[in-house]
Amino acid sequence: MTFGQYKAINILVVDDHSLIFDGLCSCLAPYSELNLVGFVEDGLAVYEQCLKLTPDLVFMDLKLPGMSGFDVIRQLRQRWPEMMIIVLTATVEEKSAREALDVGANGYVLKNSSKSTLLAAIKSVSKGKTFIDPSLDEQQVEALIGAVDGDMPMLTPREQQVLKLICEGRRNRDIAEDLVIGLKTVETHRMNLMRKLNAHNVAELMRWAQRLGS
Repeated sequence: MTFGQYKAINILVVDDHSLIFDGLCSCLAPYSELNLVGFVEDGLAVYEQCLKLTPDLVFMDLKLPGMSGFDVIRQLRQRWPEMMIIVLTATVEEKSAREALDVGANGYVLKNSSKSTLLAAIKSVSKGKTFIDPSLDEQQVEALIGAVDGDMPMLTPREQQVLKLICEGRRNRDIAEDLVIGLKTVETHRMNLMRKLNAHNVAELMRWAQRLGS
């Protein structure tokens, strides 16, 4: 298997659970090009270990003692703009993936993903591409550009209200009564939401809202 311009890739694993490191060692053992050179459990220790070990790739958890994964990524990206960083996390949220990419990650992989997905991520980022775990909706991740501060992207306050009620399973007529607006107005808001959030049906719209915490 080839990994872009790299004949070999030195990998640092950052996670507060040693089982993750053990699992990666087992998973990547058959590939001589992939060398696990270190393991860090505390976010505050990552920078120093990168100075010492000079890894090409860092697998980064987001929930760490000492410093959050997002802050560590920012720190590493400022010092090593060429370093590959793949988030390896249990957080199944498009919003989290968007934020990770915005602060400098090259990829976002879920911990319950397959070995083939992990290898695909390494191969992709080694060629200068961005990788999003296939379990996430890549279009929704793209739609969240600029929205990592917690605000819903491009939605009016009324649209946010309607989205919240849709997520609660309310019918159009119920929403109209709750918000004291016309049924046609609710239908218009629903269509606008589906267009803005790139949702093709109500089920996708509800999933989008749930993952964003509406």
